[in-house]
Amino acid sequence: MNYSNLASKSYKTASISTVSPGKLILMLYDGALKFMHEAEAGFNEENLVRRIEIINNNLIKAQKIINELQNSIDMSVGGDLPRTLNDLYEFCFGRLEAANLKKDPAPIREAYQTISDLRSAWAEMLQKQSAQTQQTPSPATRAQPGASDVRVFQSA
Repeated sequence: MNYSNLASKSYKTASISTVSPGKLILMLYDGALKFMHEAEAGFNEENLVRRIEIINNNLIKAQKIINELQNSIDMSVGGDLPRTLNDLYEFCFGRLEAANLKKDPAPIREAYQTISDLRSAWAEMLQKQSAQTQQTPSPATRAQPGASDVRVFQSA
């Protein structure tokens, strides 16, 4: 590994370890979307062996991220949100599995849309929380960034 790769890896590790839990979830969504996009783009590869490799590798990466999101749900939180998120992640995981087995891009699009919708909702919630935090003048009543927004997720 050369110096620039090592420095880049160190920077990524440091930036991930210093981000709020809420932003970490957003980063996971972004990663899953990236890998799904790359998997779908792999269908354009002319070399059959390379096509299968691109699709398979990227779908597995997306599934690992979805699995991480699913495993971090705190099911003890009241309400329907934890169960609904779990069901949505299971749906997406299954669609990506089907896409990989059948080498069909349609299920990728379904999972992509679901994760994209979840990401948008999560980003909006973080933005609203940030605006509320900025409007609260007292440090004693100010929410910690990323604290209340991730009650549904367990601490890692």
